[in-house]
Amino acid sequence: MKSVYIAMAADLIHPGHLNIIKHGRELGEVTLGLLTDKAIASYKRLPYMSFDERRVVAENIKGVAHVVPQDTLDYVPNLRKYKPDYVVHGSDWREGVQKVVRERVVETLKEWGGELVELEYTQGISSTELISRQKTIGTTPNIRIKQLRRLINAKPIVRTIEAHNGISALIAENVSVVENGKRETFDAIWLSSLTDSTAKGKPDIEFVDSTSRSNTLSDILEVTTIPLIYDGDTGSYPEHFKLLVRRLERMGVSAVIIEDKIGLKRNSLFGTDVSQSQDSIEGFCEKIQAGKLARVTDDFMIIARIESLILDKGVDDAVARAKAYLEAGADGIMIHSRKKEPNEIFEFCKLYKGFAEGKPLVAVPSSYSQVYESELIGHGVNIVIYANHLLRAAYPAMFRTAETILKNKRAKEADEQCMSIKEILNIIPGTNED
Repeated sequence: MKSVYIAMAADLIHPGHLNIIKHGRELGEVTLGLLTDKAIASYKRLPYMSFDERRVVAENIKGVAHVVPQDTLDYVPNLRKYKPDYVVHGSDWREGVQKVVRERVVETLKEWGGELVELEYTQGISSTELISRQKTIGTTPNIRIKQLRRLINAKPIVRTIEAHNGISALIAENVSVVENGKRETFDAIWLSSLTDSTAKGKPDIEFVDSTSRSNTLSDILEVTTIPLIYDGDTGSYPEHFKLLVRRLERMGVSAVIIEDKIGLKRNSLFGTDVSQSQDSIEGFCEKIQAGKLARVTDDFMIIARIESLILDKGVDDAVARAKAYLEAGADGIMIHSRKKEPNEIFEFCKLYKGFAEGKPLVAVPSSYSQVYESELIGHGVNIVIYANHLLRAAYPAMFRTAETILKNKRAKEADEQCMSIKEILNIIPGTNED
């Protein structure tokens, strides 16, 4: 019997997929190359279902004899391993990000006389469109909470941006650009205490209470589906931190980051210009351990934020703390700096690789904003947080608009600075539903 190779994500199976498998079965025995999370995330959003969940579905599709993982978007490694007589695919990959993939398939099949069979694309059916519709339905805490760990395992870096209310969160989830056929998006949302406080007109000193912050969190979770990382400030007392962990985990938050400072909280970028005190290693480890004992599942992450570089205590102090915090059970480390150059961050990253044993590393390039994500990846950073940019962009625009109205004594001149009401409403799910 001839052998047939078909590759797909199999996230949401539709008639187009079944049509391809049906034709493949007519040609021979079908091996389905199931794209891993990493392969899919290399060119679009993380799939709705995990690899193991998708494999169960694929193994039970009529006509599929074997299911094997395909670790890259590139078919070549699997093609050379299985040497199929046929590769079957829809005609839609002649354009876009998979065009180059197709060309490599054609060239590779020539090595043993294999053949590419292309079926006309099933009109009116699109996995991307189905997933987009799924987003309008929403998600559940159980599904969302797992996504951050999946992203860390699947992507070279998890791109995260702050949101401080529902509309900024919708922008964070839905904004995208296409470069070289690949759609670039943000993977996760950061709910910053700084921007949450500032949006409410309050100082960033942990004055905004937990109920108010939970309301903001609820507003964001209600309108989005991507994972959320919560800024837990200092975590307060260990007894309070346990309650915070339980609340966040119950709501579906993927991770909380707490910083190793004590006393009146001040924004880290003030550094030593204001009075800031760092917790003892023992005291902060106790807080981490309390949080670990409070969580219900291993899906929820507790990440320790180290302030040693902020307080000019040096890389050695930061490394000593990182080792202790990981030993205490932290699921990852966030290293912060207020320097304009990334040298001390990169020095820490180099040392971190030697003892972290795969625990994620988080960077926040607010002050050293000239650094590209590719550089962070090269230094072992797993999560990058753009921690305050949407809020910083919004307020200058509002000031300019208000000043323009005051100057001209009417609103017409401000119109060109403003998005139309219709465009704004179109961002909000449910606005156009009957």
